[in-house]
Amino acid sequence: MKQHYVSNSEESTRMFKSDFFELFSKVHWSVPLIVFIPAIAYFFYQGVTSSVGIINGALYFMMGFLVWTATEYVMHRFVFHFVPKSKIGLRLHFIFHGVHHDYPKDRLRLVLPPAVSIPLATMFYFIFRNVIISDGFYMFFTAFLIGYLIYDMIHYAIHHVQFKGKFWNLLKSHHLKHHYVYPEKGYGVSSPLWDKIVRTEFPIDKKETTKSA
Repeated sequence: MKQHYVSNSEESTRMFKSDFFELFSKVHWSVPLIVFIPAIAYFFYQGVTSSVGIINGALYFMMGFLVWTATEYVMHRFVFHFVPKSKIGLRLHFIFHGVHHDYPKDRLRLVLPPAVSIPLATMFYFIFRNVIISDGFYMFFTAFLIGYLIYDMIHYAIHHVQFKGKFWNLLKSHHLKHHYVYPEKGYGVSSPLWDKIVRTEFPIDKKETTKSA
């Protein structure tokens, strides 16, 4: 079956003529942790010191995490994989996600750069703050940001860490199949949950079924 990638080199390909823009297109995997852990700590503190209560706080937290998994799926499928027809649109698509599919092992383009993640987080903050007007918002947004960090760290690890556990290897296999075999399927990265719900799972491999039988 045809494989969908250009290079497995861990070196970064140049995307911009400008050294300034090129610099900000690359990011070390630890940067999201440095940027978002203080924000998570702030929202968590606001949550536990609010009047929301333990039970309601836990419910809002679980809801925030679930909403993140849906957001991850929707963003990956409908935003990152939207391929416009114009030259400018195609260029933007390559910058935001196409480069990752062409160079999936590029260590410096696996997590979202702050130039993208911070505006997105700010946008979601105002959206959710206008929807959730109670103090439960703080626990909700804490979980939402934790979900994002888990996604970014798992995404990096999938491409560069050798897992031992069955669960992690299944997760890795799921995402790499999206890269190398079925780029139009398997949009979940940190979880295949929504692929199962909306039926964008991979076709059943008869050989794999035979081996496991």
